[in-house]
Amino acid sequence: MRASMSRVLFAACVMLAGCGQAEVAAPSAEPSEATQTTTGGAPQSVGECVETTVASTGARLEGAPDSGSAITYGNGLGQVDYSVLPGVANAQIGDPISLCLVSVPENCPPGDDRGRVYTATNLRTNETWTAPDSQHSCGGA
Repeated sequence: MRASMSRVLFAACVMLAGCGQAEVAAPSAEPSEATQTTTGGAPQSVGECVETTVASTGARLEGAPDSGSAITYGNGLGQVDYSVLPGVANAQIGDPISLCLVSVPENCPPGDDRGRVYTATNLRTNETWTAPDSQHSCGGA
């Protein structure tokens, strides 16, 4: 299971790299010494992780359950995806989450921070998903 998840994460990172992402962290089956984990706040550099909790979950579009997934965390960050992510669907308010920054877009307009991609692991269910923090990357709609 862990090896297949690593392959999925690697494929996602490769796809993002081809879409103008500046930095992409290579997935690893085991945590590395380079990965930093802190409590709260937002990861500032690729590979850094924070511990937070689930604040809310739902569909990407209100009233449209098949429109994708949306999740917000206790530290104010969130993720959204056009697909229904099983890990998000199974998450409950208050679940502990390890949230790691895996890529940051480049050449963004000043003040437009959208498009950061995070991998989240629900520490209650051990489910992992990767999604951006916005429906559009920086400079988009």
